[in-house]
Amino acid sequence: MTSTFVRACGLSELEEDTPKRVELDGTPISVVKTEGEVFAIYDICSHANVSLSEGEVEDCQIECWLHGSSFDLRTGKPSGLPATRPVPVYPVKIEGDDVLVSLTQES
Repeated sequence: MTSTFVRACGLSELEEDTPKRVELDGTPISVVKTEGEVFAIYDICSHANVSLSEGEVEDCQIECWLHGSSFDLRTGKPSGLPATRPVPVYPVKIEGDDVLVSLTQES
């Protein structure tokens, strides 16, 4: 299957360790620049129906502000309770100032 990338935002719009919520084809995505890379992760916590982009980023993880579960930005896997299910992560490409995301899930 071929991945189709769409523009999510500008690289210049991203602040280090500050998630940016975007919606691509009706899918809420949190785009995060951290540790020299840009990641795209499904924006809704798998434990509670809240936006992950409202949480904090540290050590390549995004924390759900409501109950404290953290998700690895590379894999979407939770690192602690109460979340037990991963959230999808998506491929990212940078072209100039454009952050491109494919809704084809990596995990």
